[in-house]
Amino acid sequence: TKCESGCVCADGLYENLDGGCVPAEECPCEYGGLAYGRGEQIQTECEICTCTKGKWKCVQKTRCSSTCNLYGEGHITTFDGQRFVFDGNCEYILATDGCSVSRPISSFKIVTENVICGKSGVTCSRSISIYLGNLTIILRDETFAISGENPGVQYKVIKNALHLMFDIIIPGKYNMTLIWNKHMNFFIKISRETQETICGLCGNYNGNMKDDFETRSKYVASNELEFVNSWKENPLCGDVYFVVDPCSKNPYRKAWAEKTCSIINSQVFSACHNKVNRMSYYEACVRDSCGCDIGGDCQCMCDSIAVYAMACLEKGICIDWRTPEFCREF
Repeated sequence: TKCESGCVCADGLYENLDGGCVPAEECPCEYGGLAYGRGEQIQTECEICTCTKGKWKCVQKTRCSSTCNLYGEGHITTFDGQRFVFDGNCEYILATDGCSVSRPISSFKIVTENVICGKSGVTCSRSISIYLGNLTIILRDETFAISGENPGVQYKVIKNALHLMFDIIIPGKYNMTLIWNKHMNFFIKISRETQETICGLCGNYNGNMKDDFETRSKYVASNELEFVNSWKENPLCGDVYFVVDPCSKNPYRKAWAEKTCSIINSQVFSACHNKVNRMSYYEACVRDSCGCDIGGDCQCMCDSIAVYAMACLEKGICIDWRTPEFCREF
């Protein structure tokens, strides 16, 4: 009934992100601040989503995987999403099967060996041992060694500039991808074909983070230190009684740590901010940057930022954050 200034699309056409008018079939979809055209797909660990008429149509994958992260100076995110920090100078079982009383035989065991890497007492993962029956893979000193054999296990080693990756198949049981950045970060991505119980510092992988602190003795610990101590591989190691706060021990490093780690909160990662909660990653970065006080401090900081970048990538958001001046690839 009256005229209004401005532009509109003709009947049957819709405005796209560039301000043009397109038919419904050509409407783009948005994810993490990026536009995706008709028919383009994004994948998460459990779904494949296709852009259709401006909306995402998602299909559940037949096999759903989950990832456990061990990074920096004792940060762990379990398969079910529980987070905690520990400092312990010992070997600890990250993940193994054969945890139930009725079936105590394990087909795999992954162990991390922690060593002190700062004057304040913080530890960082330096060595990972993967036991697959008579086959053993040791990750240490930026390389790996394989000994023994197991005809019942298939594995493949993939190398790139930043990572060593191991694709491991235990037929009828597990498909695993192990990713190591040759320093302190280690990721266990696993999908299973059975409901075999898994246990260790990575939790019990039952979809419920509230019972992830299940000890070796099969009860849920009242705190994370009691839980961590129960998964020592060597019972002669001392127990952990407290968690170090490196920034309190090294207050002169705190301002530098907060400044360098602020890239996580900056526009560089803005496309990921509404997909992956950044605060826990920022706090971990500050903690680790304060703690690495006897060399390798920049490596600690870069490793922490890389963990957030990988979490973004898991959500389909690829961030180009490294530069020749900042955490460049060697």
